[in-house]
Amino acid sequence: MRRFSFRPSLTLTGRKFKGMRGFAGKPFHPPLTDVPIGAYTVVAVLDVLSKILHSGHKDVAFQLYKGATFTLWVGAVVSLATALTGFWDWWKASEAGTQARRTINAHAWTMITATVLVIVNLIMRTWLYDDALVTPGRVVIVSLVILGLITVGGTLGGELTYDYGFNVETAGDSPVWGKSEADVMPDGSIRGGPTPVQPG
Repeated sequence: MRRFSFRPSLTLTGRKFKGMRGFAGKPFHPPLTDVPIGAYTVVAVLDVLSKILHSGHKDVAFQLYKGATFTLWVGAVVSLATALTGFWDWWKASEAGTQARRTINAHAWTMITATVLVIVNLIMRTWLYDDALVTPGRVVIVSLVILGLITVGGTLGGELTYDYGFNVETAGDSPVWGKSEADVMPDGSIRGGPTPVQPG
């Protein structure tokens, strides 16, 4: 019995292209969110560690502060594409007056607030406290507030996907759930065995 199926997930053939929104079954926005969310989480951890370790390990504290700054820049740059694709989803795939749209609005404004604070954080690190030997207390606070905001914003984004099925094209009623050695490709073709039996 076959245990792994890579090809259908990795192919774009047969998937409808939706412009800035991505491909059917492969939207651009959700995977892009991983980079800024991961980066901002790492930044908060590095900043706190820099503050904690400053008294006994000054060199380490300085390196943690600088590492957090570089990580913040990476998250900020990728967040531009993340915001653009998220806006496109809001504009093209949601309808005013729905709970989904209201949740998208809450998600978007939470993340926009976090992004404004990321810009403030970068200004503080790059121009105000560039020579600091440890993460300044004010910077630590801003990093922790950003972490709190992206936690709330990410929870709202997860609600859209997992509870509302926003931008999800389910395969729950497709032949991929039928017992078979074959893989069903995005264009409906079959690879690796006989045509699977439709469940039900």
